[in-house]
Amino acid sequence: MQPLALCPTRRREADRALGNLVGTTEDVIRLRAAVPEDAPAIAAIYAPFVRDTTISFETDSPDAKEIARRMVSSPLYPWIVAVDESDEILGYCYATSFRARHSYRFSVETTVYVKPSAHRRSVGRRLYELLLATLERQGFTQAIAGIAVPNEPSVGFHEALGFVQAGLYRQVGYKLGGWRDVGVWQRPLAEPRDPPGEPKPFDPQLLR
Repeated sequence: MQPLALCPTRRREADRALGNLVGTTEDVIRLRAAVPEDAPAIAAIYAPFVRDTTISFETDSPDAKEIARRMVSSPLYPWIVAVDESDEILGYCYATSFRARHSYRFSVETTVYVKPSAHRRSVGRRLYELLLATLERQGFTQAIAGIAVPNEPSVGFHEALGFVQAGLYRQVGYKLGGWRDVGVWQRPLAEPRDPPGEPKPFDPQLLR
């Protein structure tokens, strides 16, 4: 499938926002659907963000078993990994339900994490472009990203990919010794229809 179109300036902004400047032509990165066997590597990438930052509001790092459970908990939502030529996982992204009540089912919350050693390789942008395009093909109409602020790199990354700020929750989380605000960024996906069609379950073939 074709990635979402970004003009060169916006593409460079997205790359800079997460330190992901485009790599060399020899830099081979492949994107594929995640499988439960990827859970240990995904858990290892995620753990420092839980332990050391306010990027995630979890306080206990989930183990591989819990990550695998989350991955297979719903047939609707994609999990995608980026791997290098040796099949090492460099980063991952996924979507989840935005809210539990049924009327929210056309919107999704999106997330991406990249291991620090894989920065400057466009991993985050490549993952997110494919995730957003896949969600659009599935028929979801809105992507929502919650960002603990201040976090200028994440804000810049999302805005370069078409997200706009939709709101701010003040002092809604307490982590690492302080109260944290969370901003909400939103991006349209598929065109809303009236009446709406149901989103399609995720199929790895949508990534091709």
